[in-house]
Amino acid sequence: MIERAIENILFASRWLLAPLFLGLVLGLVALLVKSSQELVHIAKTMTTSSESDTILALLGLIDLTLTGSLVIIVIFSGYENFVSRIDETKHPDWPEWMAKIDFTGLKLKLLSSIVAISAVQLLRAFMNIQNVSDRDLAWYVGIHLTFVVSGLVLAVSDRISGEAGH
Repeated sequence: MIERAIENILFASRWLLAPLFLGLVLGLVALLVKSSQELVHIAKTMTTSSESDTILALLGLIDLTLTGSLVIIVIFSGYENFVSRIDETKHPDWPEWMAKIDFTGLKLKLLSSIVAISAVQLLRAFMNIQNVSDRDLAWYVGIHLTFVVSGLVLAVSDRISGEAGH
């Protein structure tokens, strides 16, 4: 009886994650505000800014959008995997991939999104190379390569463990 009570408490504790996912929704709102500010800035300066400044500003929007997409992936996949199933039949525009991402898929999507965000940051640094020190550029490249190698190692290890499970 004590064991069953402990198991019930442990199982119910998954709902402690729900407020964390709601916090990520608020983070998404913050990204929307920052994106709107950036868009207003682009609109105000589009006739006077240089081509490279416009590209840098657009890369900033891309970076915010990729980050927002990453947050959405974590919210829905995390909620589905760890808290509770969402009845997608009540949502006609429910993306098909959301119900199919398991924890391994979530890790891979998360890391690939981080690599993409890192690549955008690196591209921004290269586009603004005259204002970026060699030291900072080396850090950008090193960090990006670390994410790329980590992603490859994770993908290979998941593939090997998946093949071993069959």
